[in-house]
Amino acid sequence: MARLYVLLFVVQIVLAVCALISCLSAEEGEIKALPRIAWVLIILFFPLLGSLAWFAAGRERVAGRPAGGAPKGRLLPPRERPRPVAPDDDPEFLRSLGERSRQEDGELFRRWEEDLRRREDEMRRRDGEPPREEDRPEGSTPST
Repeated sequence: MARLYVLLFVVQIVLAVCALISCLSAEEGEIKALPRIAWVLIILFFPLLGSLAWFAAGRERVAGRPAGGAPKGRLLPPRERPRPVAPDDDPEFLRSLGERSRQEDGELFRRWEEDLRRREDEMRRRDGEPPREEDRPEGSTPST
């Protein structure tokens, strides 16, 4: 008989802890009937009845919405969408980094090519060689 009482006591404590976590993590609009602090006190002072009352009447259930988030096949309105916690979890931020990186890389590559051509031309002029064919503008003839 003592084992049954211990088991019921453990179940009561686990239920109270789950109810407290649920109550404290619920959004302000999901709490019904009483303010959050009242629900916390009820769960703490009356663990079994308070926990059952919280799960039965304290939190709002939205029809057609699973407990884990959005229903399958339907997008949530923007204010109900879960927001990414960190920038590296935000797909739009990551996409913008990729685009910005490609643009910056292209600009940097273009500047390097221009600098390399300029240096090669300076070296050729210094050595007395004519500019290369591909560096000369179209339609011009080599000057000798």
